[in-house]
Amino acid sequence: MEAVIAFAIGILCSSGIWLLLRPRTFEVIIGLSLISYAVNLFMFAMGRLKVGAEPILRSGSIGISWYADPLPQALVLTAIVIGFAMTALFLVVMLASRGFSGTDHVDGKKEED
Repeated sequence: MEAVIAFAIGILCSSGIWLLLRPRTFEVIIGLSLISYAVNLFMFAMGRLKVGAEPILRSGSIGISWYADPLPQALVLTAIVIGFAMTALFLVVMLASRGFSGTDHVDGKKEED
């Protein structure tokens, strides 16, 4: 399970970095989103990967190590909401920039043929 999560984080991060280096604005926005998904998955994995762990403490329990940690889950949920809002803002700014400059290149210059 840990290897699959580590592989997914690596693929998301490397794909995001590759898209960040592209000259088009939309690809840069998608690259930023992929990197934020990789960070969210990393934070979620830091809360210990347990299958079937109980989320709520009960009286007379064995120990706190048998339960899932709720803090990384709350942080990831908050980061997903903030990331969605930032992506929407970036898309609006990208459309406004394309309307003003006539191109969707990051540097604002038109493509040379």
